[in-house]
Amino acid sequence: MKLFHSCRSLAVAAAGVILSAGSLAAGEKSMMHCFAFTEINEATPDQWAAFKKSTDALPGTMKGIVLKVWHGKLRAPLAQFRTDGATGKKLTAGEKDVTGPVTRLTRTYGVCMEMANRPGILKEYTAAPSHKDWVAVYEKVRVAGTTTYDILGE
Repeated sequence: MKLFHSCRSLAVAAAGVILSAGSLAAGEKSMMHCFAFTEINEATPDQWAAFKKSTDALPGTMKGIVLKVWHGKLRAPLAQFRTDGATGKKLTAGEKDVTGPVTRLTRTYGVCMEMANRPGILKEYTAAPSHKDWVAVYEKVRVAGTTTYDILGE
């Protein structure tokens, strides 16, 4: 009988561990800071190699800010459209037949950085000494401007 209770207690404890482990992986509490960009056609292989090396180094140079990084070519290019102020206001207001100047940007590369999710993290990121060095390398492979978004863990 004692053995039965011991096995039963062990089974209950194991079930608790398994169930709690599943809930730990259910949602990350960190933030993903992601951006897509248009590459400079004239960027050299050495400039791309420097960008990749510098990006891969961010978790080490921004400890406690950048936790992990991903970078590469987007599976499918991301189209972004720009227009002038008056046309943009008409579109935002919901007008259906709007004409005006439109420029299409194609974003073909992207970077995502897993960051600590705390107030002011993006200010810490941009103020970090290594950020300026990274941007100098990044700007050699991208056209100015990005499509940026942040995903907050729940």
